[in-house]
Amino acid sequence: MLPEHARRHNRSLVLQNLYRGGLQSRADLARETGLTRVTISDLVAELIADGLVVETGQRDEGRPGKPAILLDINREGYRIIGVDLSDAGVFRGAVLDIDGQVVTRSELATDGAEGAEVTAILVQLVRDLVASVDIPILGIGIGSPGIVDLAGTVLSAPNLGWTDVALQGILEAATDLPVLVANDANAAALAEHSFGDAMGDFMVIRVGRGVGAGLILGGRPVYGSRFAAGELGHVVVGTDGGDLCVCGKHGCLETWLSVPRLTAGLAAASDADARDALLRTAGERLGIALAPVVGALNLDEVVISGPVELLDGPLTQAAIETFRARTMAEFHGDLTVRMSHLGQDIVMRGAAAMVLSGRLGVS
Repeated sequence: MLPEHARRHNRSLVLQNLYRGGLQSRADLARETGLTRVTISDLVAELIADGLVVETGQRDEGRPGKPAILLDINREGYRIIGVDLSDAGVFRGAVLDIDGQVVTRSELATDGAEGAEVTAILVQLVRDLVASVDIPILGIGIGSPGIVDLAGTVLSAPNLGWTDVALQGILEAATDLPVLVANDANAAALAEHSFGDAMGDFMVIRVGRGVGAGLILGGRPVYGSRFAAGELGHVVVGTDGGDLCVCGKHGCLETWLSVPRLTAGLAAASDADARDALLRTAGERLGIALAPVVGALNLDEVVISGPVELLDGPLTQAAIETFRARTMAEFHGDLTVRMSHLGQDIVMRGAAAMVLSGRLGVS
């Protein structure tokens, strides 16, 4: 480890303690981090100069001696741009604060655009969001469908017509700001980890224009050797054929479960019983896909994210029944399956978590 690596680690350690622990003195930070008081004093001075930490006043200790000066992360000094590209027909973006709360939001319709045209729509949305902020921007986070490598290149996103699109570089050139790009389901998993109720090892199933999954194991996201961990949407579910998928195969999970497919199917259903049957069938296919993953990874929790009116109820119940029928209750009977409580902002808040982790080393 080089000295600059150790210093960066120590900076992140201080910021993480303030981010999660709230108001603390320099002495508190020394105790919590195990760093010397001299090191803490130097780091705090540097972080104050960088505008990342602020002094908030003296602690009311009610005892002799000089009261300690309390510190906090500068929660109102920066903003984050988060963008969600996973919904059908629209790109959603937001300005968020350091705590991942939405300050303002914006969106642009994509109207079926693909390739370079849809890239231009994204650039316009991001520029509009940046222009709306009058304090420093910590960074821009993008949650994109498809397979995204660690350099921010979208290797494949069939629903957007993207192949090898260097999205991070394009947006950095357009805004002159740091940009981080990840798969939308991975971003959703980071949102659950940082701002949600997820516990232990878990998976987020993200249902939108497509279907994907993000995994957090041992507190760390799992990307896979080719950055495709969690790409369940294009796994063929069952052996009975099925509709043609955008990827060229028949019967992919996405053909049963994506929002456009569910919406179209429900609109064509003749009555309430037919709608329930359609939702239960989609849930059964999700359960078939989940069973081997749950069995292999012994997860604590599966979180489903997407439109509550489509996913909560018969669909989720059928998924639970199906994967429990296909796994051993002794090992997986206490697995929790639930809808996310973060709503439609989950990917944007996950994008903010990416920026916090990438720029400050906090989560």
